[in-house]
Amino acid sequence: RLSWGCLSNCLLIEPGRQAGTTHLSPPTFGFLLDIDGVLVRGHRVIPAALKAFRRLVNSQGQLRVPVVFVTNAGNILQHSKAQELSALLGCEVDADQVILSHSPMKLFSEYHEKRMLVSGQGPVVENAQGLGFRNVVTVDELRMAFPLLDMVDLERRLKTTPLPRNDFPRIEGVLLLGEPVRWETSLQLIMDVLLSNGSPGAGLATPPYPHLPVLASNMDLLWMAEAKMPRFGHGTFLLCLETIYQKVTGKELRYEGLMGKPSILTYQYAEDLIRRQAERRGWAAPIRKLYAVGDNPMSDVYGANLFHQYLQKATHDGAPELGAGGPRQQQPSASQSCISILVCTGVYNPRNPQSTEPVLGGGEPPFHGHRDLCFSPGLMEASHVVNDVNEAVQLVFRKEGWALE
Repeated sequence: RLSWGCLSNCLLIEPGRQAGTTHLSPPTFGFLLDIDGVLVRGHRVIPAALKAFRRLVNSQGQLRVPVVFVTNAGNILQHSKAQELSALLGCEVDADQVILSHSPMKLFSEYHEKRMLVSGQGPVVENAQGLGFRNVVTVDELRMAFPLLDMVDLERRLKTTPLPRNDFPRIEGVLLLGEPVRWETSLQLIMDVLLSNGSPGAGLATPPYPHLPVLASNMDLLWMAEAKMPRFGHGTFLLCLETIYQKVTGKELRYEGLMGKPSILTYQYAEDLIRRQAERRGWAAPIRKLYAVGDNPMSDVYGANLFHQYLQKATHDGAPELGAGGPRQQQPSASQSCISILVCTGVYNPRNPQSTEPVLGGGEPPFHGHRDLCFSPGLMEASHVVNDVNEAVQLVFRKEGWALE
């Protein structure tokens, strides 16, 4: 696979460390672990994940190195996901070790007091409030306030015309936390809000542009559950919304923030949690190397390699501007590298590598990434490809000169 030119120096065993030693100096590396396709498939834990965590914890059940779980899922509460992981993996996982796709929205404080329409499923209101948004309205609440907007499902159409409402406060922005259940309703009502400048009951003759701010999380076109083939992700919903907006207005839908893998913003947020975790454990040495383990070349590998590229440029030339998916804070990064490790237990299948091999006729492979990410085929090539997460942990421990027993 692709070997980053600068990785060779990063992967050397540090002086004073011996493979197989039992008394180790504080870790200078940490893990960013994807969940679906790496640790679990649907609701079933992957056996290799249990073996991996037996290596990652000490005899007291504490992690030997900092670990953060980075998932593009978002339809669950953060502490609930931590409890779920704790039960599956047999070790204590704290809520502040879990990064959901929308977790970096906590950084967008300038929108926390605005009235925001929230789309998704699961505990969307609780999640939005946990991110700091204090004034949210759901798609269902908007539909109930303006029932004439929801017209696709014939059985839900009203038989009589309701009186118009003029007491519904104006919406000031849109939060897209994850794929909804009724795509047609969410697509229609989000479009209504954007085209009406937040007053869908009134409507406007000329749609405003730039439109209201839109914050979106989880750009995954596909994800892997128990089914044999990948399933549509929130990235597919975003693709629909972007295409409809372009078709209706002739203009491009714009995002104030894009988060979830492969956004650099998410990796910067994860790095900060890794640093805090190390500080709480009293590990004084800075975390210099991050190892990102995932199953999706477009989100996990692309994101880790993109962040690695960002770290390299920030070190030599200062932090570059990266648009809606770029960093939100200017604190210098202590990390020097982010090394991508691809496993074969999820989306990626080495026997049918659809996302990494050329298509018939010798053309370029299809780009499953988000519209706002420039396509760079090299970023989809992992630094290492292994069978599963247990092999990934063994690989890292060998490179870091840590004991494997």
